[in-house]
Amino acid sequence: MNKGNESSDLDFILLGLFPGFIFTVIFTIFVVALTAHLVMIFLIQADPQLHTPMYFLLSQLSIMDTLFICTTVPKLLVDMVSTERTISFVACGIQIFLYLTMIGSEFFLLGLIAYDCYVVVCNPLRYLVMMNHKVCLLLAAGAWFGGSLDGFLLSPITMNVLYCGSHSINHFCEIPAVLKLACADTSLYETLMYICCMFMLLIPISIISASYSLILLTVHHMRSAEGHKKAFTTCSSHLTVVSIFYGAAFYTYLLPQSFHMPEQDKVVSAFYTIVTPMLNPLIYSLRNKDVTGASRRIFMYCSSSQKVGMGSS
Repeated sequence: MNKGNESSDLDFILLGLFPGFIFTVIFTIFVVALTAHLVMIFLIQADPQLHTPMYFLLSQLSIMDTLFICTTVPKLLVDMVSTERTISFVACGIQIFLYLTMIGSEFFLLGLIAYDCYVVVCNPLRYLVMMNHKVCLLLAAGAWFGGSLDGFLLSPITMNVLYCGSHSINHFCEIPAVLKLACADTSLYETLMYICCMFMLLIPISIISASYSLILLTVHHMRSAEGHKKAFTTCSSHLTVVSIFYGAAFYTYLLPQSFHMPEQDKVVSAFYTIVTPMLNPLIYSLRNKDVTGASRRIFMYCSSSQKVGMGSS
């Protein structure tokens, strides 16, 4: 195949992630996740009491998760009910770029959320100084920059590899699935990707581990049994989501290909592209008393505004 003439005209064949009868389940999860994130973004913007550093970071998480699931899941759902399951070379490259950017940004942001929790619990008196508005903007910008850097670095290299033979991808466009179709030797590129992923995983994992260790140590010295229980419950739920997300990324990008099997790849891909974005708002946000209180205030405000409008008419 002539790479210069044919690669850009190449269509990849998507074999699909699951049988058709799972369509309803995936569609339901997608709608629930999308609705939860949009509700969170709206509440955080609309309620002044949620204009805090923690909820600013959580709003960024909701934006990332919304873009993340919209990058792959809609195309997946269309392919599950379509007879023509193809994606163009250019569209595949765009999907890889957005996918890498969102997943990389979320890697860093989850680390920053853990750091925010550490400051709240361990340095409450200095919280507003350590997490002021300028610091929050810089942290969020750093997370987005780190993710986009990953996308800009790896996407062009992936799409400039020589592809030939079968163009069938086992699920959606992500680097390991696409590289399996390469004709040329990709060992150097895979080493680069391995180093890049190690860097992007180790930094946030180190921050998360250190933050939650210090939180648990601080809580251990508290006398309140209720405080112990609440902190351990919160930390365990957070760490569960983080473990799923980072564990799936570790399996996909760092585990040697000899350990990969197609069916396992499908399940792992489903976890961090469909399940984790749904769990994030449920674990981090929607169960909080602040969020339920904001929902109640917004509802009461809308109800009273409607009554005033009806009375004046």
